[in-house]
Amino acid sequence: MSSDSSSPDPLRSRLKHLIVGTLRLEDIEPEAIPDDEPLIGGGLSLDSVDALELVVRLEKEFGIKIGSSEESRSALASIAGLAAFIRANAPKERRPA
Repeated sequence: MSSDSSSPDPLRSRLKHLIVGTLRLEDIEPEAIPDDEPLIGGGLSLDSVDALELVVRLEKEFGIKIGSSEESRSALASIAGLAAFIRANAPKERRPA
């Protein structure tokens, strides 16, 4: 996945802020989170409890359902992967641009 740095993706930015706020990552700037870095086990050092908390928040925020642990691993692969998952699975009325 390539990302065009000249036009930032508002959903990716929103997700970064949501992650920092939900998981209370006070020492991390949202803009410093890379789009393609693994969220679980990557530079953020998120664990399975963080992943569960994040999934609950994402389901409420975007009206999506992340059912299986396989689906969760796939959706939380990276910011870019999460944005693609939300765009593909959110109900039309709650789907971000």
